[in-house]
Amino acid sequence: MNELLWIIFMIVDLSIALIVFRLFGKKGLFMLIAANIIICNIQVLKTVEMFGITATLGNVLYGSIFFATDVISELYGKKEAKRAVLIGFSSLLIMTLYMQFSLLFTPAPEDFASPHLSALFGFMPRIALGSLTAYLLSQFHDVWAFHYWKEKTKGKYLWLRNNLSTLVSQMIDSFVFCLIAFFGLFPMNVWFEVLITTYLFKLIVALFDTPFIYLAKKIEESKKAPLL
Repeated sequence: MNELLWIIFMIVDLSIALIVFRLFGKKGLFMLIAANIIICNIQVLKTVEMFGITATLGNVLYGSIFFATDVISELYGKKEAKRAVLIGFSSLLIMTLYMQFSLLFTPAPEDFASPHLSALFGFMPRIALGSLTAYLLSQFHDVWAFHYWKEKTKGKYLWLRNNLSTLVSQMIDSFVFCLIAFFGLFPMNVWFEVLITTYLFKLIVALFDTPFIYLAKKIEESKKAPLL
């Protein structure tokens, strides 16, 4: 059941990314990046069994952030892609700061949410540190690599630069994040399994998003097409 839900969620998430882009353009992708970076850092706290191995949630949403960055890189250039990366970074940083403040307040006697918030967001600083560090390193590498391969291929083979840039960037991201966020928290064999599965599931999203990036390009071209 988890496997089917994961596949459906991946299709839904990338479809929503296209819908947001169609409705709001570049600003929609900025919004998507900000929302996904916050939500996936909450989802990642939940571990699940899929295909007989232990994995964390959040991989789909995080993978679609790379999709959004690559769309922005392709259609609007390196400067706007870096801006998108910094918007995501700032969103997660602000969320982490605000939630740490919320945990400092003494709850009312009838409060029921405080223990649950503490369970989720009390661990958030370590998750956020790992995510912020991995996010900046991998996303800036992704932007650089995407434009490197775009120059090398003279603007051809969008599928190639999309996948080459993302696959290496996801490897950087997965290792850095798991090292900072989870090392020592799980037994070594489980930690290694989480690292491998984190990368593999992001890899699947990266490969699966290729037709979606072509659809995004068609959406942009249709907006620029002259009216008859």
